[in-house]
Amino acid sequence: MKKSLWITLGVILLLVGVFVWYKYFFVFGEGVKSGYLNYAMKKGYIFKTYEGKLIQEGFGRGKTGTITSYEFEFSVDDPEVFKQLETNSGKTFDLHYKEYNGALPWRGNTKFIVDKVVNMK
Repeated sequence: MKKSLWITLGVILLLVGVFVWYKYFFVFGEGVKSGYLNYAMKKGYIFKTYEGKLIQEGFGRGKTGTITSYEFEFSVDDPEVFKQLETNSGKTFDLHYKEYNGALPWRGNTKFIVDKVVNMK
């Protein structure tokens, strides 16, 4: 009886650990987004995180031939990358990001984490 209880507890802890890893630490995707940096700021009540928004231009669903803008909201975990973004607001950036399945409060408000600036114009 005692042995099966320990095995059940071990399996439950293992499943919870795998779920937490998959939800918050597994990199689901990564890529590069380009656009104009709308803002970069540090905010938060308990955990001060770096947040930003990139405005992408392109053809969207609307009237035929109209240009619509798309927004890419992201978080930054590296203070040096944030400093580069903060001092160059309004410029065009190519940002490399990682996409996670969930956001952690100390990592940022979004599941998209920018880890480096590829290009800036």
